[in-house]
Amino acid sequence: MKNEKTIASFDDCGLRPALLDALKKMFPGPTPIQHRVIPIANEGKDVVGIAQTGTGKTLAFGAPMMQILAEKGGQGLVLVPTRELAIQVEEMLIKVGRSFGLRLSLIIGGASMNLQIKSLQRNPHIIVATPGRLNDLMKQKKIDLKNIKIVVLDEADRMLDIGFMPQIKEILSHAPSERQTMLFSATMPAGIAEIAKQFMKQPLRIEVAPPGTAAEKVEQTVYFVESEKKKALLKKLLEENKGTVLIFTRTKFGAKKLTMDLLKLSHSAVEIHSDRTLAQRKDALSGFKNGKYRVLVATDVAARGIDVKDISLVINFDVPDNLDDYVHRIGRTGRAGEKGLAITFARPDQKRDISDIEKLVRKQIPIVSMPEDLCPDDFSKFYLRNEKPSGRAGFAGRRNGFQRRSKFPKAQGRMEQKRKPKEKSYFAW
Repeated sequence: MKNEKTIASFDDCGLRPALLDALKKMFPGPTPIQHRVIPIANEGKDVVGIAQTGTGKTLAFGAPMMQILAEKGGQGLVLVPTRELAIQVEEMLIKVGRSFGLRLSLIIGGASMNLQIKSLQRNPHIIVATPGRLNDLMKQKKIDLKNIKIVVLDEADRMLDIGFMPQIKEILSHAPSERQTMLFSATMPAGIAEIAKQFMKQPLRIEVAPPGTAAEKVEQTVYFVESEKKKALLKKLLEENKGTVLIFTRTKFGAKKLTMDLLKLSHSAVEIHSDRTLAQRKDALSGFKNGKYRVLVATDVAARGIDVKDISLVINFDVPDNLDDYVHRIGRTGRAGEKGLAITFARPDQKRDISDIEKLVRKQIPIVSMPEDLCPDDFSKFYLRNEKPSGRAGFAGRRNGFQRRSKFPKAQGRMEQKRKPKEKSYFAW
């Protein structure tokens, strides 16, 4: 096999002329994972692909899936962990397949189930789904997997992390046994090997980077900073870095709180996490992509669907609970061979966590000294406003304006409900 660095086009991937022409018009050439997976997948073989985020896995399985379905008929099924990633995969497949009439159905939570059922009745070529919603439709007997010829598990490690193993097993057990199965992941936990052994037929493992490898051109640094100084440090970094910034917090409450503080500092910021509606999450992503929002504050639940070009800086405001998520977080910058910067805020008592991350990514992460001119007092007012004291102190604090609430909370709730934008459904072609 040729060295991937010498590959300049898709000509060596064994694709049909129509598909080949479409890819050449849109992309300069295949990425390493695409060049290695596409020819093997075209032969109908099961594949386990290990590659970091931002390496083009969607086309690695999407191109051969479209070619095989065009030749042999049937349907393809792509399972992904989050709504955002499902929308991202659907957009990429439509972008490539629009010219030759590709029909897709997007099956995700937070959107109209009735509209999704109607889209399935139109006999789509490919179904892109999250395991939870697809499993619900299977229980209601609203979907039949008998025509599935190819199944793809994308970001499989994340699906296992958030507890989708039972649903995945249920779905795979109902799909025809005579099928092609492809699995893609950035890391290789034990659960991946279990799925491969139980549901795949002698899969070929294609690894373009060792499990846990971080994006090659992402510069990584760490600050050891006390919790009460994190926001002051963040304020300084946002002033020094003028590009788009993606910030990760450990909890959805932390994401909401931090976004409010950034808005008070006149930063164009928006939050994305599991408590946001599908319409809100879609607006946050599209606004971040088109420049409406400079700063996106996210939790790990939503991280896998964030595919935005030219993110200049990723900040881990909190060290992730699951250290594998570190790789996925920093993979949001430095995509497709571009340079990127990832900065982690760690408390002084989290040195062991940083050491474990260094073992995972197989490199030492430089420690940056705290700025001498850092002034935590810049945020003292925010701390006072957002703290939640308890007991009599809490009552006094609320009375004195630490937490401003509407005098008519029920009426305000009804008004917000009326202003809530209608959610759009995503249809097959």
